[in-house]
Amino acid sequence: MKFFIDTANLKEIKEAASMGVLDGVTTNPSLVSKEGHKDFKGMLEEICKIVDGPISAEVVSTDLDGMLKEGYDLAKIHKNITIKVPLIKAGLQACKRFTSEGIKVNVTLCFSPNQALLAAKAGATFISPFVGRLDDISTNGMQLIEEIVVMYENYGYDTEVLVASVRHPMHVVEAAQIGAHVCTMPYKVIEQLIHHPLTDIGLQKFLDDWKKLKG
Repeated sequence: MKFFIDTANLKEIKEAASMGVLDGVTTNPSLVSKEGHKDFKGMLEEICKIVDGPISAEVVSTDLDGMLKEGYDLAKIHKNITIKVPLIKAGLQACKRFTSEGIKVNVTLCFSPNQALLAAKAGATFISPFVGRLDDISTNGMQLIEEIVVMYENYGYDTEVLVASVRHPMHVVEAAQIGAHVCTMPYKVIEQLIHHPLTDIGLQKFLDDWKKLKG
């Protein structure tokens, strides 16, 4: 399973990349706003220098013409830019246009199997179901991932399932067990994946014993 980081924080992206586990980056308007980036294109250029993999950049238009204009401009920035569109009618239309021209597309804000099926038929490179937001309304987000993976395998769709709105390490583990292709997560979740109390205890014991030996 590929690991993407879900952030617009360049420091976090560099830290994650330095671990050798990062395959791509996802951003969205909320993340960009949180970091206070004024030069959106400049930020994407910097990310592309750090990570050699898909970099999702989201359009903010909700009409087809606006999405196409924004998407074409973003695609010019770097070959790794993936255009992120919302799962609405215009988003599917834009997805079909972009993919027919060889531009990668991440269809986002997916919350149902039928939406995921439409995105695959429109040629999406990635589909982004939001598991955490479904959990927030007492719905099993990981069940949606399993349903989408099964559907895509049934018909051989090339669209990759990109698990988004990841809140904790178990989302990542469950996504891997189900067979999702990608998991995008905040930097804090990547750090949480590393840590285990028994690792910390074991390491401290090794160091203490070494000190006794040298002492």
